[in-house]
Amino acid sequence: MVFRARQGKAPLGDAATRPGIARLVAGPTPTAARLHEAALRHLARFAATQAGLVRVLDRRIDRWARRAIDEIQRGDQAEVESATDRISAACVQAAADAREVAARLVAAGVIDDAVFAASRTRRLRREGRSARAVGAHLAMRGVDAETAREAVPDDEAAELLAALAAARRRRIGPFRRAEIVDQAARMKELAMLARGGFAQSVARAALAMDPDEAEALLIESRQAP
Repeated sequence: MVFRARQGKAPLGDAATRPGIARLVAGPTPTAARLHEAALRHLARFAATQAGLVRVLDRRIDRWARRAIDEIQRGDQAEVESATDRISAACVQAAADAREVAARLVAAGVIDDAVFAASRTRRLRREGRSARAVGAHLAMRGVDAETAREAVPDDEAAELLAALAAARRRRIGPFRRAEIVDQAARMKELAMLARGGFAQSVARAALAMDPDEAEALLIESRQAP
């Protein structure tokens, strides 16, 4: 982490550069114990992967560092450089602690990437996300490729159900309010599903399905465990 002193700040005297003053503004140094507490608070509210939790803790460390360095920048140059070095060292240690905290939570079973991936996949599929879109979402959340493949298997039936859910949300295909005969309008509907990551064959099958059959399939899928 690199810090650059801002220009134009008027010196506030020795009191402004005391470590206690920086702690008052920036908060306590992010130790392993404090990062562990922050991790548990986050996990009590949000599901997360190991990599996702590390990113959350890294952002917390970065916020602390920026606030701390902002306060000590109002001292003289020698004090700023010395304090900056101490803050940088604290950030390096905190980053290592964040990864150790996440690893311990994985070992304890508090974080399970496979469980996260399976749960998130079920939700996204029912919302009408294609396998490609779900895979991209899991990757962004820090799920590794192998775990993602296990959560999103190559399943044509599941892909068709997701396409039907997407069509229902957009009121197209069997869920459109009125029949259309214009070819351009049909191609527009096909493009909507294609942009969502659905193969053309799946999109065409979903759009051409009988409305009663499509609704029955979606109801059946929602009732499945």
